[in-house]
Amino acid sequence: MRSDLCGNVTELKLDQQVEVCGWVDKRRDHGGVIFIDLRDHSGILQVVVEPDNEIAFKIAEDARYEYCLHVKGHVRNRPEGQANPNLKSGKIEVVVDNYEVLNKSKPLPFMLDDDTAGENIRLKHRYLDLRRPEMQKNMRLRSKLTRTLRNYLDDMEFLDMETPILTKATPEGARDFLVPSRVQQAKFYALPQSPQLFKQLLMMSGMDRYYQIARCFRDEDLRADRQPEFTQLDIEMAFVDQEEILNMGEAMIRTTFKKVLDVDLVSPFPRMTYADAMNRYGSDKPDLRIDLELVDVADALKNVEFKVFAAPANDPKGRVTILKVPQGAKMSRKQIDDYAPFVARYGARGLAWIKVNAKENGRDGLQSPIVKFLDDDSLTAILEKTGAENGDLLFFGAGDYATVTQYMGELRLKIGKDLGLVKKSWQPLWVVDFPMFDYNEDEKRWDAIHHPFTAPTGSVQDLQDNPGESISKGYDIVMNGVELGGGSIRIHQEDMQSAVLELLGISKEEADAKFGFLLEALQYGCPPHGGIALGLDRMAALMCGADSIREVIAFPKTSSAVCTMTSAPSEISEKNLEEVHVRAIYPEVEEDEEQDSEEDE
Repeated sequence: MRSDLCGNVTELKLDQQVEVCGWVDKRRDHGGVIFIDLRDHSGILQVVVEPDNEIAFKIAEDARYEYCLHVKGHVRNRPEGQANPNLKSGKIEVVVDNYEVLNKSKPLPFMLDDDTAGENIRLKHRYLDLRRPEMQKNMRLRSKLTRTLRNYLDDMEFLDMETPILTKATPEGARDFLVPSRVQQAKFYALPQSPQLFKQLLMMSGMDRYYQIARCFRDEDLRADRQPEFTQLDIEMAFVDQEEILNMGEAMIRTTFKKVLDVDLVSPFPRMTYADAMNRYGSDKPDLRIDLELVDVADALKNVEFKVFAAPANDPKGRVTILKVPQGAKMSRKQIDDYAPFVARYGARGLAWIKVNAKENGRDGLQSPIVKFLDDDSLTAILEKTGAENGDLLFFGAGDYATVTQYMGELRLKIGKDLGLVKKSWQPLWVVDFPMFDYNEDEKRWDAIHHPFTAPTGSVQDLQDNPGESISKGYDIVMNGVELGGGSIRIHQEDMQSAVLELLGISKEEADAKFGFLLEALQYGCPPHGGIALGLDRMAALMCGADSIREVIAFPKTSSAVCTMTSAPSEISEKNLEEVHVRAIYPEVEEDEEQDSEEDE
């Protein structure tokens, strides 16, 4: 139907006949000659319909935005001075011989070049939104990314294998999506949160190296980097240790960035322990493009009378830390005060600060409401520990360790963006040595930091004696502050797996019911194994420079987990529900709410 793509017709085709198809991007009528900018995914081509071609001219007079056309014509140079250097086809135009309207278009609900179009209307008409050049670019980059990863793993002799979508509910950190069984009355499948257990079973099966572009499902609250259904690259390897997996993953990511973006990533990737990342950056996925770090100053403030600092400084679970902003003293009082409500979102009760105007003048050279509460020795120690210079601004975080670490980490990111301190670069990082567990104070039990199948560094006895001190063989790959993925060396011995499940508060009966098949498989010569999973949506969004993974997913859900285009999820008929032995319970609506709804309509 077409001989060429619109964007590929150049002066190399001069005086040749071409056939092209696409959509009307613009139509102009200049002195009886009709000019049409015809667009397909490759670019734009200027098509000229001259009045002496009466049949084509008459049809083209009715051409409107987004009409779908098929055009046959000959290529000629544009008149002198009318070339468009912004287009690959900008030196030529196609004079129409035959002109066919494949399909008309009614007026669009939004213009495709309108950057202000709201996300809701874009998602409702996603088939139109995907025509936009930006979305075309995103989807094609994602396709290239997936193809590059597949090719790399195929060359490394990994097996591309599928795992079940209808499976058994297992705890992996989020709620499962449940699917009722029609043939097994009152029983349910779960959609997999990841292929975790199946890929481990494949290693036990002697498959040695596995990968899968896997669809995963998690019923959790959404945000920019989450969807109820998402895609990840799952990888598992047998007879390996952590170093081998990190080396393989690093080489794969470096190759992928080179082939997809022509970017040379640093070699080797830097590594940082979880504890170091939290202490220095307030995050387990630090953005290394921002040269700001947290500096702990508790030792300098243990004896001050200011209890806001002294109490956490003397508390083993407390933290007093400072974020130094070079030349931040230029900020106005209003700018500084505006950061207080920001950190309050993350649990801060306030945000103390000091401007270093002239440190050679001691306390007289410091400007802050809190200076009067601190003695000279403490102030001197603070300046020395932070390496503060004249013109710097010091923000203080004080309180329990977890809360302070979170809000100071968020403050670091915000100030970095607000002051333009984010470098234009690619900064990969391995974060390693995660704790095995986090203690849940509310429920008085341990929670797994990664998942229950991650191996610890010590023995079963070490784990049972000191669960809070246990370090896992887990690792995350971070790029520019985005967690691209994570993995671990898995537990390959039944006694260790049972010990971990017991520490997580899972009884032997519950463990047998939920993981009996895994615990049994571990008793049949299970090899040491481990792997990693990369978030394909996140990786694509990062490469495209998109703020949300919805920009790289063809048909995503909204933040309320709704597909506005298809109106999913939707109600199901009573007959269909009866077939799967399910009864729907609808929320009751108060009379006044019904009245309000009627009035709104």
